[in-house]
Amino acid sequence: MSYIAFVKDNPRWLAGGFLLTFFSTFGMTSFIALSAGDIRRDYGLSHGEFGTLYMFATLASALSLPRLGQIVDRYSVQKVVLFVVPMLALASVSMALSQHLVLLFVTIYLLRLFGQGMMVHSAYTATSRWFSAQRGRALSTVILGHNAGDAIIPMGFVLIAAAVGWRNGWLLAAATLALIAVPAIALLVATDRKPRSSDPVARRIDARDWTRGEVVRDPIFYLLLLGVMAPGLIVTTLFFHQVYLVELRGWSLEVFASSFLVTAVVNAAFTLVVGQLIDRFSGVSLLPFVLLPLGFACLLLGLVEAQWSAFGFMALLGVSNGLSTTLFGVVWPEVYGLKHLGSIRALIVAAGVFASAIGPGLTGFLIDGGVSYPGQIVAMGIYCFAVSSVMLLVSRRVRARSQVSAVPVQA
Repeated sequence: MSYIAFVKDNPRWLAGGFLLTFFSTFGMTSFIALSAGDIRRDYGLSHGEFGTLYMFATLASALSLPRLGQIVDRYSVQKVVLFVVPMLALASVSMALSQHLVLLFVTIYLLRLFGQGMMVHSAYTATSRWFSAQRGRALSTVILGHNAGDAIIPMGFVLIAAAVGWRNGWLLAAATLALIAVPAIALLVATDRKPRSSDPVARRIDARDWTRGEVVRDPIFYLLLLGVMAPGLIVTTLFFHQVYLVELRGWSLEVFASSFLVTAVVNAAFTLVVGQLIDRFSGVSLLPFVLLPLGFACLLLGLVEAQWSAFGFMALLGVSNGLSTTLFGVVWPEVYGLKHLGSIRALIVAAGVFASAIGPGLTGFLIDGGVSYPGQIVAMGIYCFAVSSVMLLVSRRVRARSQVSAVPVQA
């Protein structure tokens, strides 16, 4: 079945997952950081102080995810959507109205928990269950929502905030979530997808169904987390301090914001390619390559001062996101099965959010202490290359212990 035929055969489920990832942009650091300068000014915060507040709010959301994330194993996707998306809208209203540091903390906690956390977690878990033999294609399609969100929402917010103010921009974000996202997604995911006789057969089966208790005792799990946590830690840090980098280099913020379009285009193209590769070779086989593009992206951004480096960085970041987001979305059923996927993925998402919390705060304090920010970016690139060697060992170990059936199974 061609990709176009696949999409035509499964429009509502793919569209529902796509919109979940698209609207999750409102809870991502890349979007929140567009207001970082205004927040620091209104609240009288330094880079390090705001980074610390952001870090602890994000850490709190990470600690909440393992328990809250289990709801995707217990309730229908529609019920989860009708809870999660309105909560993200409420957080957006809070950002617009907040005047106190305590409320700002709670606001960021809710944005991170329900945006980056639960909306993405719900989309990936549901898609992994709806599809098997074509899981790579399905997840790559759903992940395109991130690309579309990065291409449209940040630039739109910059223009709106310039016209009506950043707080009113957040009110418009809340209205969009409440009036468009909630009804559209709830309608699309009203019915779970069931396997069909027309579905292609899988050439391999998922791993046996590990319990969450077994997973947390598995050493391989923690090695995999080194790879999973790296993109969240690095990309969140870079986007959180994007305004500072633009000021440091003397770049135009509007031009820098326009470079997000490069990431979106490259990411979209590469995401579809990776989906095909995963269905052909498996996610585990691609693990050693997952962090290499991000490593090169960091070296370029850290070492080259000309503004064109932002576009080169965004292009490499598009390749990195297309590879890592799709791969880390699909690899877990291959390693730990499907039955407890929601509970297991909740731990993984929490680890990713935890990593994204550490970076901004630590980097903010290093900036305040006079440590070169470009030098920090180069160090992040070196870290990616080091973890890539670990992923090579992990891939070999997982394949060695896997029991792959020679009998095809229905999707």
